[in-house]
Amino acid sequence: MAERPSSRAGIGGLILAGGRGARLGEADKGWLELAGVPLVRRVALRLAPQVEGLLISANRNLERYAAVGRVLSDDDGLPAWSGPLAGVAAGLAAWPGRWLVTASCDTPFLPADLAPRLVRAAQAQGAPIAVACAQGRRHSVCMAVRTDQAPGLRDYLLAGDRKVELWQQRAGVIDVAFDDAAPHAFLNINTAQELSEAGRYAADS
Repeated sequence: MAERPSSRAGIGGLILAGGRGARLGEADKGWLELAGVPLVRRVALRLAPQVEGLLISANRNLERYAAVGRVLSDDDGLPAWSGPLAGVAAGLAAWPGRWLVTASCDTPFLPADLAPRLVRAAQAQGAPIAVACAQGRRHSVCMAVRTDQAPGLRDYLLAGDRKVELWQQRAGVIDVAFDDAAPHAFLNINTAQELSEAGRYAADS
């Protein structure tokens, strides 16, 4: 009996770690520790088993990030600090497979089936982008993007736009429900208080 192809085949994972960390004193959020483990490593432990390869968008501490995955810097041809979409653009340009699943470095409790569910839903509906939603809230950076969207995204950024949801709507996005996930699955850490509060979930993750 022939071996079935891996459900991860052709799917790349991209951790977005290029933000300024403005609400955390300009800290590089990926290296903030949650219960002794850097946030980027927690996200990598969640995402890596779901994908064929792991990429990291970063603009500082590149050598440290290289120990976690293949590091990508933003395209020099794009406006500086173009937000998370600059990292997505770099990932789409670099990943040779059909799909790229993205997540921020400050979402340490991602669902263990995030990537396959997003990709399956997008394929089923013929959509180029699928975004995770839970309890009525869209988590726009947790998405699967077909890599043929790279040129359109770059053009969007060159035109001076940066809004994630506007680009998604223009490209043709679908929402994928994750209401069955843990209540904190998409917890996004932006402040010192949120980092402290996240500690109560860390022991169970």
